[in-house]
Amino acid sequence: MNFTSNTVPGNRTKLLRRGAAACAIGLIAVMGTPLLLDQAQVEAAKKSRPGIFNSVEVRKKGLKPFPKWTGALDRYVKESAKKQGKCKPTKKRKCYYATWLKTIDDLREKGPWEQIQGVNKLMNRAPYVVDKMNWGIKDYWSTPGQFFARYGDCEDYAIVKFLSLRALGIPSSQMRVVVVQDLNLKVAHAVLALYIRGKVLVLDNQIKKVVEAKSIRHYRPIFSLNEEGWWMHRKGSKSKKKRKKRKKKT
Repeated sequence: MNFTSNTVPGNRTKLLRRGAAACAIGLIAVMGTPLLLDQAQVEAAKKSRPGIFNSVEVRKKGLKPFPKWTGALDRYVKESAKKQGKCKPTKKRKCYYATWLKTIDDLREKGPWEQIQGVNKLMNRAPYVVDKMNWGIKDYWSTPGQFFARYGDCEDYAIVKFLSLRALGIPSSQMRVVVVQDLNLKVAHAVLALYIRGKVLVLDNQIKKVVEAKSIRHYRPIFSLNEEGWWMHRKGSKSKKKRKKRKKKT
């Protein structure tokens, strides 16, 4: 899949901010209304271990609040059934979907780490296109076929990576699409988190390489989801060691 970016290097930061802002509008609107925890949930969260990006997370059942996510998954099932991989490439029709299927097949013989890196590297080559330009609306969650036809924005990268790794046999329970607040750009953003071998890896269209979540300090998670359910995230409490140091000083 020969993705080429038409982004001018000198304008990269401006375009990133503009694109991230557009992405943020849609992501914030996904939930419709603010998500609040009742007192019992707050107490339960306090007792739980820190989650991704040092947050306190509370698991929720069902995916009813996320029709765009479930809609993308449903469309993907129908898309797969139509076997779009049989497309014949022409000058106007590049058949990236077929190339994606071939790439997945090529990665099947590789080890888990090579598969994860391969998927992240390939998808990050795609140009960033905001939903307003693509679909004429503020927010649209794409399937792989739609992504390869028109590209997409932050959550679209996360979705196609999620479904690529699912196709390679990694279970949904080990992955989450995570919506975060980017504290540097001051906008919402979406990444894919992968829980494997005791580590939390992050596949991010703004970061070239796959990195551990603990190495990223400018993301504050808002919510995360997979095929089984979703999680609410709140700012994590400080570690016991830091509390002890404070007590000693006082």
